[in-house]
Amino acid sequence: MPQSPTTNWSFHPLSRQRSGQFQHHVLNSVPETAVLTTPPPLRKPLSLHIAGVAAASAAAAISDKNKRRYITARKKAKSTMKMLVVDTEREEALNLQIEFEWVLRQEVHAILKQLRTILVECAHRFPVPLYDNEGKKTEKFILSVSPDQLKAVLTLTGDAITQADISFKLCKAPSQTQRTSITHDSPWKLQQVQDAANHLQTAINHIDDVDDSYHFKTSDEVLHVIGNILDALQRGRNSLLVPKKKPIEELIKGRNMKSLVPNLPEDLAVSFYLQSHKLIIAVYQLLNNQGTMQFDSRQAEIGVQWLNDVLLLLMNGQKLCQQLKDKISVFSVYKDFTVGSRSPSALSY
Repeated sequence: MPQSPTTNWSFHPLSRQRSGQFQHHVLNSVPETAVLTTPPPLRKPLSLHIAGVAAASAAAAISDKNKRRYITARKKAKSTMKMLVVDTEREEALNLQIEFEWVLRQEVHAILKQLRTILVECAHRFPVPLYDNEGKKTEKFILSVSPDQLKAVLTLTGDAITQADISFKLCKAPSQTQRTSITHDSPWKLQQVQDAANHLQTAINHIDDVDDSYHFKTSDEVLHVIGNILDALQRGRNSLLVPKKKPIEELIKGRNMKSLVPNLPEDLAVSFYLQSHKLIIAVYQLLNNQGTMQFDSRQAEIGVQWLNDVLLLLMNGQKLCQQLKDKISVFSVYKDFTVGSRSPSALSY
């Protein structure tokens, strides 16, 4: 059946055939002015997305979250690392303390024993009675300066020149030879030898003062003993290496000048002294140069074997002391450590 153009199926009855019968169903139209009794469906609010804004916000939120996680992880890593460092330092401190106790109980006594052996051997080289050394060793020397400016033929017994024949020429009278001598009745004393022997004796006494069964408890105790020994050895070496300087007036009036026979004029002085491994004789002559007092000198020397041996052994003793001192000084930062205490609480990190 043809439909008109104005036909609206939503507002006209539709006919359907069921069981061979026709039933008419009428769909009534709803007036536009009718009140709605069914509420409208709920809708989500409209979100207005500007290009890139929503994505940036989400990315910023994710970045901030990851950043917080990174900071937390980094703090945990630093804390763990700090704990590892502290544990390592404590372990090192305990190992140092164990070594420190071993050095105090064992090595210090071993080195002191070795040092005493060296110093006693040094004492045996001295020409004076010292630690079972018979002393009074006699040696003869000839000291000269050519051509016949100065010559001395002498005998050294122990720490004294017991005999000497001395001849020298004067500056103001080069053709004239002055002669004098030293006899057994009045020997020339070499005080440097006795001073060095006394300091060596002091160093050995410092070692003997430490009982073999004594247990050092702190580094300060060891450093105190080693310091005393080093000081004595240094004074002993200086006695032989660096002779005391005296004014010429003091030399002229010195006690040893009275040992010379015949006595020299008041403007002349003779001096015997040790410097390093050498025995030296020096002759001084006072000169008046237009009212200004000056002096001229002549000097001769000779090497002495026992002096060389003594200086070498003293140096070896000093080296051994210094090595022990340096080793103990490593532990000096742990002054609160005591033998038998294994607590690292004294350490400050």
